[in-house]
Amino acid sequence: MRNLILSVCLVLFAALDAMAQQVSSPNGDVKVTFNLDNSTPTYTVAFRGKAVVKPSRLGLALAKGGDLLDGFTLLGEERGAADETWTPVWGENRTIRNHYNELLVRLEQKSTQRRLNIRFRVYDDGMGLRYEFPQEGKLNYFVVSDERTEFAMDGDHTAWWIPGDYDTQEYEYTQSKLSEVRQRMKEAITNNMSQTTFSPTGVQTSLMMKTDNGLYINLHEAALVNYPAMNLNLDDSKMVFTSWLTPDAKGAKAYLHTPCVTPWRTMLVTDDARKVLASNLILNLNEPCKYTDTSWIRPVKYVGVWWEMISGKSDWAYTQQFPSVILGETDYTKAQPSGRHAANNANVRRYIDFAAEHGFDQVLVEGWNIGWEDWAGNLKERVFDFQTPYPDFDIKALNEYAHAKNVRLMMHHETSSSVMNYERYMDRAYKLMTLYGYNAVKSGYVGDIIPRGEHHYGQVMVNHYLEAVKRAADYKIMVNAHEAVRPTGLCRTYPNLIGNESARGTEYQAFGGSKPGHTAILPFTRLQGGPMDYTPGIFEMDCANGSHVNSTICGQLALYVTMYSPLQMAADFPENYLKHPDAFQFIKDVAVDWDRTLYLEAEPMAYITAARKAKSSDKWFVGCVAGNTPHKSQLSLSFLDKGRKYEATIYTDAPNANYRSNPKAYRIERRTVTSSTRLTLTAVAGGGYAISIVPKQ
Repeated sequence: MRNLILSVCLVLFAALDAMAQQVSSPNGDVKVTFNLDNSTPTYTVAFRGKAVVKPSRLGLALAKGGDLLDGFTLLGEERGAADETWTPVWGENRTIRNHYNELLVRLEQKSTQRRLNIRFRVYDDGMGLRYEFPQEGKLNYFVVSDERTEFAMDGDHTAWWIPGDYDTQEYEYTQSKLSEVRQRMKEAITNNMSQTTFSPTGVQTSLMMKTDNGLYINLHEAALVNYPAMNLNLDDSKMVFTSWLTPDAKGAKAYLHTPCVTPWRTMLVTDDARKVLASNLILNLNEPCKYTDTSWIRPVKYVGVWWEMISGKSDWAYTQQFPSVILGETDYTKAQPSGRHAANNANVRRYIDFAAEHGFDQVLVEGWNIGWEDWAGNLKERVFDFQTPYPDFDIKALNEYAHAKNVRLMMHHETSSSVMNYERYMDRAYKLMTLYGYNAVKSGYVGDIIPRGEHHYGQVMVNHYLEAVKRAADYKIMVNAHEAVRPTGLCRTYPNLIGNESARGTEYQAFGGSKPGHTAILPFTRLQGGPMDYTPGIFEMDCANGSHVNSTICGQLALYVTMYSPLQMAADFPENYLKHPDAFQFIKDVAVDWDRTLYLEAEPMAYITAARKAKSSDKWFVGCVAGNTPHKSQLSLSFLDKGRKYEATIYTDAPNANYRSNPKAYRIERRTVTSSTRLTLTAVAGGGYAISIVPKQ
């Protein structure tokens, strides 16, 4: 009898095991289990045997024809693996390893004869899943009304989050327990020119969390193409997140037809915060580079006519005479100049001279083109033509002047979110850039979207941002998009997307300030999907408009290392750098492209210490930023070549430095170091330190 019972149990366990498909990471740390629970697709995630995601449902609600949520049977499965190394056009490391195991489950909804495949890729530091719709069965054109991907958390984790929003990510991060999101939401929502929040427990990705037992979890998405951006809505009674897509003007989420795939839903999980920063999972889930020739794509270090308008010293507009502007009719030759227009010939030449003298590649000029008198907040369709300069900006002469000094001007296309207008002029604008030798453009999407009713992160706009990048590539132009959808690793596929803003950048230091710790959380969140044009390098912390930059000078220097970007700006005025030439030297020296990156210390919103080896060089640069409290490092230089001597220039906050009252207090020390050197360094609250390390002859 005992043997009979044992045999029956073995048969039952075998049947249950056959119903559940499992796939583990190459090192076995991460395990994903797929199951049909009463015909509903579900999955779980475990890390080293501990539950990270409890049973969570998968599926989509459709506008017509019934939902793709249950009623499924398993048609089959496919398994695969990859272990390859690829070389990015630019990046934190010269090469990247893409190593994963894969499971594809093929499902059919018998009642409708519709097919749905779900693909899982599992890496040593996390996993990605996506929905795939084959051109099989009875599903072709369809409209997604909701995506119901769940992430059931195994506890009330600490989270670093910003409010869920269809139009902006320009918020400061809140640190709280998941159970506290609801009560903290009201204070977390601050004003923006375009914003649409949707839930008292809705948050945005990339979402960073930490469990009570020391696991770090990050939720985001990869390869966002032809689909709306995903927020997460929290059921705080069960600690379950559900995907929440950005709707269009009619309330629908996505218009699709087979064959097609969704973006990847990603999860990083590790017991080491440094590994979150070092992860390449999101890049690896994107397709390889689409371009055969990438020689025209190069990292850029630049200065620009920008901070003086942001900080209240100057204006974008040429005149204060016109309450409104009509393109082609308003006559600027008869206008009275305000005397505050920053993009004038003399001022731009000053920036060009400064860039040439100090080794910068480009000069950004904002406010060069007509239309800035009534550009923002008016839902005006024909705002700019992206071609006609103001009377005091000689586009031909200034570009010739810059090129003669081996400097380029960087174009600026603010669309005022009038997307139809930008698409009308886009090719003409790119051709103008080509005519005058521009190879990079900063685009902007301030305000509510036109077509009216659409959102910044909806499917229509996601497609627009990518189309702008691909069309720019036809003209060999690099794109730095501000106020666009947050990055999801598409810079691997389209590497002329060299920068994005899509978060609360340095400009907010001139709009009342950002709290210390903001730059120590962004690499854990916003930068997971791609680099940010954060525009660091402010040396004069008191702005003309009365705002104060909550940082020290050394905290600003550190950002060039801790805040990775192939596009780095020295954002302050030339005269402010000339007041501190010794500290400015670090900005001049620091690289923007790298062979190797090491994250030495990290804790979300508290501190980050990174070391990077410059591309095709033996020079190293180290940066550390601190949050609300000081951070003391016992820094080992063991990453240096053994047996070599180096000269280290160490830029540190002075002992009496204070980001509010004494932000410009710093010390510079030069000393010989080797791989056995250990340094004890302190970054004050809101501050940091930076080190350049150069081999001795």
